[in-house]
Amino acid sequence: MKRIDKALRIGRVLDELFPVPAVPLLHSDPFTLLVAVMLSAQTTDKKVNEVTPELFSLAARPKKMAALPVDRILRVIRTLGLAPTKARNLKAMSQLLLDRHAGRVPADFESLENLPGVGHKTASVVMVQAFGQPAFPVDTHIHRLAERWGLSSGKNVVQTERDLKKVFAKNEWARRHLQIIYFGRVHCPARRHDMEACLICSWAASSARKKREGSRHGM
Repeated sequence: MKRIDKALRIGRVLDELFPVPAVPLLHSDPFTLLVAVMLSAQTTDKKVNEVTPELFSLAARPKKMAALPVDRILRVIRTLGLAPTKARNLKAMSQLLLDRHAGRVPADFESLENLPGVGHKTASVVMVQAFGQPAFPVDTHIHRLAERWGLSSGKNVVQTERDLKKVFAKNEWARRHLQIIYFGRVHCPARRHDMEACLICSWAASSARKKREGSRHGM
């Protein structure tokens, strides 16, 4: 089956399971979304959502975040992975928004990626979810499933992003990246996964891949 035909069939399954996927990170505007996505690196969305209500009660705007001492930010987010680095980046990012962008989150990739602690994936999430601009953020779930389903070679996230943009329509990117994340969490775990019983892997994964995964997990 050609990749684009496979993607169309996968899309139908995803639309049936997750017709209106919500952004899993609590936020109220582009700034709070940017903060939440920055905090989500090497940390679960659940843990991020546990700390952001207190953080946003203190600083839901760049001016207030920039005014907070790094130690105060760190005390709020200390349970997250890489917390010291994230605390420093949040303060520096907020100050740069004030200095260069009048306290507003910029709606372009170059400006976003020039902010402290903001990489391409974070910028992509903000662009597509906050500003409605075409982007296909690739996280570990998406990278893993794209390779498992034969939609990408899986060499690296850059190539996976390129491959997925080719097989899914541009107006689908916003929901597809969320749907694949949710599918991975709910139906398609990385370990001990019965691919023959999976709603997508059962037909999208190659026979060799299913055999390899089955032998690896003792199925």
